[in-house]
Amino acid sequence: MSVLLAAPAVGALTLTGCGGSESGGEAGGSAAAADGFTFTFENASGGESPWQLLADEYTAATGVEIETQGLPPDSYGLTVRTQLQGGNASDLMMFSPGAGNSNAVMPLAEAGYIEPLGESSTELIPEGNEDLFVLDGKTYAQPTDLVPVGMVWNAGAATEAGVEVPGDFDAMIEACKAVGEGKSLFALAGSVPQNAGLMTMSISATRVYAEDPDWNSKRAEGSVSFADSKGWQDTLQTVVDMNEAGCFQDGAAGGGFDAITQGLTQGSALGAFVPGAAATELAKATPGAKFEVEPFPAPTGADPYMFASPNYALAVNAKAEPGAKQAAIDFLAWAAQPENSRTFTELQGGVAITGPDENLAPVYAPVADLLEAGDYSPLPLLSWPNPGVYDALSTGVQGLLTGQGDIPSALAAVDAAWDQ
Repeated sequence: MSVLLAAPAVGALTLTGCGGSESGGEAGGSAAAADGFTFTFENASGGESPWQLLADEYTAATGVEIETQGLPPDSYGLTVRTQLQGGNASDLMMFSPGAGNSNAVMPLAEAGYIEPLGESSTELIPEGNEDLFVLDGKTYAQPTDLVPVGMVWNAGAATEAGVEVPGDFDAMIEACKAVGEGKSLFALAGSVPQNAGLMTMSISATRVYAEDPDWNSKRAEGSVSFADSKGWQDTLQTVVDMNEAGCFQDGAAGGGFDAITQGLTQGSALGAFVPGAAATELAKATPGAKFEVEPFPAPTGADPYMFASPNYALAVNAKAEPGAKQAAIDFLAWAAQPENSRTFTELQGGVAITGPDENLAPVYAPVADLLEAGDYSPLPLLSWPNPGVYDALSTGVQGLLTGQGDIPSALAAVDAAWDQ
């Protein structure tokens, strides 16, 4: 499952001319492109996905046929790894950047399953995200768009409830207490580890990474740990404080994604911790509603900060037939062109991979200044060494929500998962 670990969150909220080719491999030449190739991607809802729409755009522009396969997020990583090991994977595949997700691309690149790509793919990698796509100087996946992660906010419902976007954490706690009977400030899918984990990472933006964007690198070196980090201790304490202040809906610890979709669209919850692209989906599904993406409130006196990451990575099967491999590489070159990249951004509901521009979706207006100023960093888990780290964090936070865990034990478990 990806999350971005977030990808399942977005999926659960879903309610409804060709450029020149380039060979990314080490061989001197390239094979003639076939007249079609296969493409596998996540599709949580089973309906039409942005990937399918992009494939259709390409076929219409070039005549190249793309045989697509949409797979459920819960089993996607395992299924694709099994296909790669069995030699029957698609020519082009969607992955998560980095190594921290179950469908992450870099471990597969290390294992030799992924074809190196060329310069047009490398040029799309946002500064500071190189380790999520590049191994030993070679680019193994192409990013598509940026997805800000903070909190999705129902601005209309908040206005009706007389609640303003909290300017800092103290104001947020007061808002949790004053939001009104039958409402909550946040809807949380507490029974879904990934949603608890995504919330926790959103909080860590100002508690850990605003002060030390290189914290992950220091953890990799062994100079810091989760258990001894005041920032991570404060992050988990924030979760406890929010729970005790009644910031979540009744029964949040056992809530599923339906609590988020129903809470936000019906206005019984004012916010939720889902990827920013979900705001666009929710707005389309709820005519007249106004959804926005907001950064999680910083501690009193601190400046706002958030995460924004390439949510997806497209990669080519190293064992694909030469003609199909070249056809997939041609598709990536086409998708990298600004007008085509913009098309996917609009379909996906994210932010242009090159940063905010004149086409920035209205839902991102509250965070436009942060994006333009560069006051953000990649979602931390993407560069964590294995999926178990995020799993341990998510499970530990679930224990805090139910009262069956404590902060020191939760953070010690995260460190143990990192060191495996």
